[in-house]
Amino acid sequence: MNIVVSGGGTGGHIYPALALIREIKKHQPDAQFLYIGTNNGLEREIVMRENLPFHPLYITGFQRKISIKNVQKNVQTVANFLRAVSKSKRLMKKFIPDVVIGTGGYVAGPVVYAASRLGIPTIIHEQNSVPGLTNKFLSRLVDKVAVSMEEARSFFPEEKVVYTGNPRASEVLNGDPEKGRASTGLSRDKKTVLIFGGSRGARPINEAALGMLKAADRKSYQILYVTGEVHYNKVMEEASAMGCPPNVKICPFIHNMPDVLAAVDLVVARAGATTISELTALGLPSVLIPSPYVTNNHQEKNARVLEARGAAVVIPESELNAERLLAVVDEILSDDQKYLEMRQNAKRLGVPDAAQRLYEEVVSLIKA
Repeated sequence: MNIVVSGGGTGGHIYPALALIREIKKHQPDAQFLYIGTNNGLEREIVMRENLPFHPLYITGFQRKISIKNVQKNVQTVANFLRAVSKSKRLMKKFIPDVVIGTGGYVAGPVVYAASRLGIPTIIHEQNSVPGLTNKFLSRLVDKVAVSMEEARSFFPEEKVVYTGNPRASEVLNGDPEKGRASTGLSRDKKTVLIFGGSRGARPINEAALGMLKAADRKSYQILYVTGEVHYNKVMEEASAMGCPPNVKICPFIHNMPDVLAAVDLVVARAGATTISELTALGLPSVLIPSPYVTNNHQEKNARVLEARGAAVVIPESELNAERLLAVVDEILSDDQKYLEMRQNAKRLGVPDAAQRLYEEVVSLIKA
């Protein structure tokens, strides 16, 4: 079985692709993969670390604001797209894939488009509640559209849509809480709040977390605060000057997230698709602070889905401060009934077998 996978730009497009690849390998150890991405996204480093064959394309995104300069850029984008389609066709004629899978990002556009023109079975995976431009465009050409959230269904041709969930969810289910505590210095006797703003961190979340430090010393719970490597040194200077309480652990990055998630009780985070899939698979209550800097404001829309189902509390970044965050965390952890309901509601939204579901859709396409 030969499979081409394409997705890039952000981890939200890359990690689901890798989760699916691992699931396919479990069932089909002899499967061969070719990952097509870009050199300037996160995917090159991440994919090559997985020892997967990687081939780069040069592709840029469309400028949505109207101006003479942007019109010129969009003309160049079309030219880049056509060149990327041509290169993708050459790669596929050599590799001869049985199926081509796109998980989002600009680079998936020419790859999946090329496959559709060559008559190769195609499937795209949409992680968010509101799809991006690339997947909206590709949905008219592909054989199947897999969605992580039911709310995305209405944006695509109904007859093509299958609800699979996000395959990344399946990878957090086997976390070891003891390993999570050992790696972070957490106590097993206290409830734990994990605060993180993604791999690079998020300045507004860091500012709110720092503002909580003085009050945290009086709390019965403990806090694991992940700053992001870019912000770590500055945060540690400020935390040391303020006096960091013993029930607060600060680290730059978490490499064993499944283990750590298994050890915590409440998560404060952004509302990216991967985070949402992990929280709901585990049934973890959350305080979500959506990034306002993403396309179509999709993080807030993701977060509002969980809020509407009683699985999360949403704090817009414009309303975030230490006092508000502390009050929300206190309210959730001090009310056992509310906390239990949030856990149950999050669990109902989860799709723990998402990787298996998506794998089955891929296999059905090949056999069709």
